[in-house]
Amino acid sequence: MVDIGNSWDKALEGEFEKSYYTELRQFLIDEYRSRAIYPDMYHIFNALKYTAYDKVKAVILGQDPYHEPGQAHGLCFSVQEGVDKPPSLVNIFKELESDLGVSPPDHGCLIEWAKQGVLLLNTVLTVRRGQANSHRGKGWEKFTDRVIELLNEREGPIVFILWGANAKSKKPVLSNPNHLVITGAHPSPLSAFNGFWGGKYFSRANDFLTVNGEAPIDWRII
Repeated sequence: MVDIGNSWDKALEGEFEKSYYTELRQFLIDEYRSRAIYPDMYHIFNALKYTAYDKVKAVILGQDPYHEPGQAHGLCFSVQEGVDKPPSLVNIFKELESDLGVSPPDHGCLIEWAKQGVLLLNTVLTVRRGQANSHRGKGWEKFTDRVIELLNEREGPIVFILWGANAKSKKPVLSNPNHLVITGAHPSPLSAFNGFWGGKYFSRANDFLTVNGEAPIDWRII
């Protein structure tokens, strides 16, 4: 039913045949036929496609996709080159500069992070145009719970960065002491003041990976 094209296919074997997902799939068919839904249906699973299960070193968990035209392309907080950086992403880059001295890039495409093993996952993978959280409670949460559960089972160290209440709701799933969980407020201007700034997420992630014998992430975007 869904072909990711890497080690996620084996890890998620049988998941797309479960009743909750078949119901979600029918809901999405109806939504894409009748409304403007983001991202494009062929980009829904880009986070998994760019970062294979056995390659994940860090996870950044967001809420749901950007809901304005041309923004969402299946990687949380990322936009394609040529698209204006949304305020949340601007704040992420400001925090990155404060933390590691990395200057903000000219664009907001985070594919370079994904290719290094940073899974850029939302808790809900689709959204209606102009309606944040409009696909909440339709089944995506069960799917992304399973993704997080599978990563939690991994023996190798993974850093989980959970931004915002929706992302933090996954924390109970993360029981493996081999991993590091870092939480913060959502980087949106509406909530960043409530505990996003100064989290040093990027340096803490790299320190943890290095201590555990893994190569750090190069957080620079070219």
